[in-house]
Amino acid sequence: MRLINAASVEAALDYPSLVDALRAMFRDGCTVPLRHHHGVEVPGKAEATLLLMPAWVPGGYIGIKMVTVFPSNGEKGLPAIMGQYLLLSGETGEVLAILDGQTLTARRTAAASALAASYLAREDSAKMLMVGAGALAPQLIRAHLAVRPSIRDVAIWARDTAKAQVLADRLAAETGLAIRAASDIETAAREADIISCGTLSKQPLVRGAWLKPGAHLDLVGAFTPEMRESDDDAARRSRVFVDTREGALKEAGDIVLAVKSGALTADALQGDLYDLCRGVSKGRESADEITMFKSVGTALEDLAAAQLAFQRA
Repeated sequence: MRLINAASVEAALDYPSLVDALRAMFRDGCTVPLRHHHGVEVPGKAEATLLLMPAWVPGGYIGIKMVTVFPSNGEKGLPAIMGQYLLLSGETGEVLAILDGQTLTARRTAAASALAASYLAREDSAKMLMVGAGALAPQLIRAHLAVRPSIRDVAIWARDTAKAQVLADRLAAETGLAIRAASDIETAAREADIISCGTLSKQPLVRGAWLKPGAHLDLVGAFTPEMRESDDDAARRSRVFVDTREGALKEAGDIVLAVKSGALTADALQGDLYDLCRGVSKGRESADEITMFKSVGTALEDLAAAQLAFQRA
């Protein structure tokens, strides 16, 4: 059995290769039971979440990810999301590797958004807004840059402006692009061609009224039915896509709450990543339409990433 640490996982999963691996897995498919999702009480703190996510390709690999989300970890200087990934042989059940699940999750999550953007964001997208400055934010920025190299200007908005500035300075030095902290989310959103949100918000942060013609809205952070990063108007104005229909209609607050209010219907979903990767759904159809992608994550993405990391590390 091999232990594949965070540095090795990150080195193995460059975004162009990982996006291609996800595209192939969504096209070819695998067995993905609905993930286990459990609330965990933390005395004196916000409720935590335990996620168990299995998937397998018959005769190939079996993978199981265990993830915890502790929203109060920031008070201790710890990341909110932690986890490990167990990779087994699909022929014998032998444990092949344990991979750092935290890094695997961040990379595959960002790659899934980039995969969606490859179908939904304008090819000439030049300005990006990143909402949130947590551990996922730099990964989402790097992933979107991998599929839309036309991006030349990135704004980062967070409730903690100082944190956004630190991240902006680091990524500007890394990429050589104009990356800055934004003090006003509305102004930055109105200018953006791509808006990516990676927060734990329970209230809308991005308003549909701010989305300009041709904008693409990427919603990643809200992963329970009570959480959301966009308002009903964003759903009304957009052609809406999701990573998986089953997961989004059950767990994604941006979808569940919009359906509950009547701003969106389940039948109005334009497609999921299976549809996009298999050519069932066309994706973006015009330069001026507004598109939305909502991701809650699927074990298929973890398995595709774990296979690639295991083969390369």
